[in-house]
Order: sequence, then C-alpha cells, then structure tokens
Amino acid sequence: MSGAAASAGASKFASFMNHPAGPKTVFFWAPLMKWCLVAAGLKDMTRPADKLSVSQNAALAATGLIWVRYSFVITPVNYSLAAVNFFVGLSGLAQLGRIANYRMNNPEAAKQVQAKPL
Repeated sequence: MSGAAASAGASKFASFMNHPAGPKTVFFWAPLMKWCLVAAGLKDMTRPADKLSVSQNAALAATGLIWVRYSFVITPVNYSLAAVNFFVGLSGLAQLGRIANYRMNNPEAAKQVQAKPL
C-alpha cells in the first residue's frame, strides 16, 4: 500500500475507535451482546408453539420496538442499537404469531392453557 492509502486506512480506524459510539463505549458493546437475544429467538423457532411463553415474547416485542425509537433519540444516534432492537422486536412478534396460530388451530390446547393455574 502507498503511504496515502495506509494513512487513510489508519485514520478511518482511528476515527472508528474514537467515535462516540465506538468500541470504547457501551454504545458499541450493548448492541453487540444483545444479538444473543435475536439468536435465542431464532433458536426458539424450532420449539413447539405450545411451549412458548406469551408474556416473555410480548415483553421482547414491546421492549425491542420501544428501544428502536429510543435509539434514534439518544445522543449519539445509535444505528446498531436500533437495528438489533428491531430484530429483537421482530423475533418476539414472530413467536407471538406462532403462538396465536397454534391456539387458533388447536382450540382444545388453548382451553388447557387457560385452565392451568399460574
């Protein structure tokens, strides 16, 4: 690489490292770790719908979608946080859709869930 190209690469790396939402801050690491929730939601796609929790997936969907909005309001605007929260909300909504579909197609199972004590 020539000197100009090497210094441009180095300056881009330095600006990435020193960015207000860069790897030296929680704004970088929190979204990175939150992708585990998305992975767990994808893994739950293999679970039977009768074993899924409505309250857990409703909480995931609600917090994911609420935090998408918050990601655009905070300073610095954190697009990676918005993206991960969008997918967390989407995975929660997908699971809620699976639960609703299962209960509509299996009304006897829905009655058993309602009769079961908390």
